[in-house]
Amino acid sequence: QVQLVESGGGLVQAGGSLRLSCAASGRSFSTYVRAWFRQAPGKEREFVAAIPWSADTAYADSVKGRFTISRDNAKNTAALQMNSLKTEDTAVYYCAADPDGSNWSRRAQDYDYWGQGTQVTVSS
Repeated sequence: QVQLVESGGGLVQAGGSLRLSCAASGRSFSTYVRAWFRQAPGKEREFVAAIPWSADTAYADSVKGRFTISRDNAKNTAALQMNSLKTEDTAVYYCAADPDGSNWSRRAQDYDYWGQGTQVTVSS
C-alpha cells in the first residue's frame, strides 16, 4: 500500500521555525516530483514548494527565501524547512508526489499521491 505520511507540524510563534517531514512507503519515489501544498480554512489548496528528481527547487512567491524543500531518495523522504514563520502561514500542510519526475507543477490535480496533512499554526 502506497502511503505518504507527514509529521512535524505544531504551534509556533511568529518568527519561529518548523521542519515538516514526509515519509513515503509502498514504493520508491526517487523519480517522482515531491511537493508541499497547504490549505487554510476557507481557502483553496495552494502550492508551496516542489523538488523534481533533478533536485532543482521551486517555491511560491509567498514563501521564497523562508522555506526550503529537500529530499532524501535513499530514505524515500521529503522535508520542508520553514523559517521566519508568519501568521499567514497557518494552514494544514500536505505532501504530494507526481510520477512525472522531471516537470514540477503548481496544480494539485497533477499529483497522484497525497498525505493526510499536518497542522501548522503560527501565533502572533
